[in-house]
Amino acid sequence: MPTSVEVSLVNYKHSVDAQAVVALLNAYASEPAGGAEPLAPEVKERLVSEMAARPHLFSVLAWVGDGEARQAVGLINCVEGFSTFMARTLINIHDVVVSASHRQRGIAQAMFHFVEREAGRRGACKLTLEVLAGNTSARRLYEKQGFAPYALDPAWGEAMMWQKKI
Repeated sequence: MPTSVEVSLVNYKHSVDAQAVVALLNAYASEPAGGAEPLAPEVKERLVSEMAARPHLFSVLAWVGDGEARQAVGLINCVEGFSTFMARTLINIHDVVVSASHRQRGIAQAMFHFVEREAGRRGACKLTLEVLAGNTSARRLYEKQGFAPYALDPAWGEAMMWQKKI
């Protein structure tokens, strides 16, 4: 049975939201799927102010509980991009975090629903995300939300996300 959850856009200038973003992202980074390394202290210090300075970013938080018991248990960070083939905004879902103690309760689904509505409000043509091949629980979740690998032409194979650190 899903937990009663409230999902809202993050106000990066609101200290409670800012603290929740850092805490949840740090927890995710510390898990194997996030690289198993906590965020560096200097990253924690400047993360939210750097995000706030970029109008093409937005985040959503999932909250459970009331009053003093209210806590942030989920986070999705999103980055607006641009689809040249559609000449429209796209939204890349960059991080998906649900606290280990609150998984399998419908929280991620509620956040995805919110992000999809926000993407529509912003005129986006699609949502994108990346997932590690071995993260089977995340892959199942994303498939349930309608995500799938894609190919422009099957003869060329599926798209892959690569990186080069600089």
